[in-house]
Amino acid sequence: MQLQDIGNLEDITLLVNTFYEKVQKDDLIGPIFNQKMIGRWPEHLEKMYRFWQTILLEEHTYSGSPFPPHKHLPVNQAHFDRWMELFTTTVDTLFTGKLAEEAKVRAANMAYMFHYKIEYFRNQEK
Repeated sequence: MQLQDIGNLEDITLLVNTFYEKVQKDDLIGPIFNQKMIGRWPEHLEKMYRFWQTILLEEHTYSGSPFPPHKHLPVNQAHFDRWMELFTTTVDTLFTGKLAEEAKVRAANMAYMFHYKIEYFRNQEK
């Protein structure tokens, strides 16, 4: 099967659903997500569709600030590394092209910034 680039909301939905299926089953990050998302997975997935649609397709359907809900998560660098590993593998399995590469770069930047900010707030509270 020839892989195509991310091109529409259907592709974003496939990416997000496939990625979060892996997240939910993952031994390291799954428990954190599953505990935080009890009864709210559909709502979270919808938000992620809109987020990535806005970022990658420049169709502005997401508004809000993505960081605050993550501020107090019990995570460290290993969690972000695993998140990136799952995300990158998911993108590479499903897509190839400019937007697929852009998705990985944006995810890496987001993971770096979230980790930095979480550590910053943790240190402020000591």
